[in-house]
Amino acid sequence: MSVSTGYGVAELVVHGDADLVGKSIGDSGLRDRDITVLTLHRGTLVIPNPFPHHVLEAEDRLLCFGKLEEMRSMIPARPKRRARVKKLPKTPIHES
Repeated sequence: MSVSTGYGVAELVVHGDADLVGKSIGDSGLRDRDITVLTLHRGTLVIPNPFPHHVLEAEDRLLCFGKLEEMRSMIPARPKRRARVKKLPKTPIHES
């Protein structure tokens, strides 16, 4: 199978605070972003080729095909971790 440049398959997780929760696949705007939902995973239930009327719930996993850049843009930014800096001891350490 050959895929056009910039397109691919990715799994997207619908987190509880996502705008997609409570929207149907058809109303989610995914098609407008050139993203097709191939499979909907809900707990142990697997729905291949889900219909546009399926309403998305928190923690649904969507196996999608589409523009990779569009799918990447849907991933929330991770908070940056602060680097841990060790404090120096008050008294110098002498090597023997």
